[in-house]
Amino acid sequence: MSTHSTRNMSTLIVEEEIQLTLVELCQACNAPAEYVSAWVYEGVLTPSGQTPEDWRFSGESLRRAQQARWLARDMEVNAQGVGIVLDLLDEIAALQSRLQRAGLR
Repeated sequence: MSTHSTRNMSTLIVEEEIQLTLVELCQACNAPAEYVSAWVYEGVLTPSGQTPEDWRFSGESLRRAQQARWLARDMEVNAQGVGIVLDLLDEIAALQSRLQRAGLR
């Protein structure tokens, strides 16, 4: 008898122009405010506004926060590591895009 495990993946389409508060971002990516604050201080997320009460996050920040949450919770990567991993993933995506544009991929 074989058992198959499936993981439900949900996709949320968000307009880039959307502005989320800290509370809204935490709810949308299912992450505690402490995680999000650490990601802001590590440079993983760059909200507008000076204080956590004034922070506003874009749709792109939501995508990045969801990736950060996955790395932090499921992969047990600390806040500094999350920043490094996401920067490397961004670099890989940029290089793949350049290869595709050059017709090498």
